[in-house]
Amino acid sequence: MIRISLVGDIGSGKTYVSKLFGAPCFFADIEVKKLYRNNRQCFIQLKKKFPKFIKTFPIKKIELSKTVKNKFSNLKSIGFIVHPFIRKKLNSFLKKNKKEKIVVLDIPLYLENKMYKRDDVIIFLKTSKKDVNKKLKKRKNFNQKLINILRKSQFTLKQKKNKSNYVLVNNFNSAIMKRKVKILKTKILNDRSYT
Repeated sequence: MIRISLVGDIGSGKTYVSKLFGAPCFFADIEVKKLYRNNRQCFIQLKKKFPKFIKTFPIKKIELSKTVKNKFSNLKSIGFIVHPFIRKKLNSFLKKNKKEKIVVLDIPLYLENKMYKRDDVIIFLKTSKKDVNKKLKKRKNFNQKLINILRKSQFTLKQKKNKSNYVLVNNFNSAIMKRKVKILKTKILNDRSYT
């Protein structure tokens, strides 16, 4: 099984491009949302750690945002609580899809949290800052301060690019991106069949 992961800036289109591979995808953000909505154990741990901010179940995004905006290091503390739950979900996803040729992992902080394996194929999604900012501003709960905090918790784009096996330029044109991903997918499968 080839594990593919896309890395890049916040709002660079990682989730959209992940889907274009036409392979089983693990979307960490979706799993986190489900966790906040359904997992009482996670809520109890977060409430215990942040009683001033986390008050209601299901956990509200606004409470988490306030927690992070209050103190940058709170983001890391939230991660320590949430990641074990997400790793468990990832393991069961990998087990379920072990016979697949390719799986795609859409995981923010994939590099930072050392979730990668040596053989993983890492693709850096290169985008223009202008396009990314335009996309982000269209988001319903857009908050520049929060985006800046999240960016600070990540590797720089240069570091992400250096750790990647391939670079894919996303110009946010769906027809072009479908074609590019098809070509790259073939290249990855060919490269791997020779190793």
